[in-house]
Amino acid sequence: MSYFNSKKIKFFIILIIVIAGTVMLVFNDFGILKYLELKKQVDSLNIKIQKIEDENRLLKSQIDSLEKKIPFAIEKSARENYGMKKKNEATIQVIEK
Repeated sequence: MSYFNSKKIKFFIILIIVIAGTVMLVFNDFGILKYLELKKQVDSLNIKIQKIEDENRLLKSQIDSLEKKIPFAIEKSARENYGMKKKNEATIQVIEK
């Protein structure tokens, strides 16, 4: 009878160790849940970085166009940024509510 009791005790000890290990892996500060949360944050930051890099490329191309004194780029910048217009040209202002 003691043979079966010692097997049961070993089984329960191993079971408790496995359950405790699983709980530690999932809920620990370095566990799976924390990993998934941090991975989500990293993915979000990578998307923001990509958007900013795209915006930087666009701005650099606009700067290059202005430095090369391309007439269309200069005119576009003057109209959009400074509200300038040609002679005898009317401007229309759109006010959003």
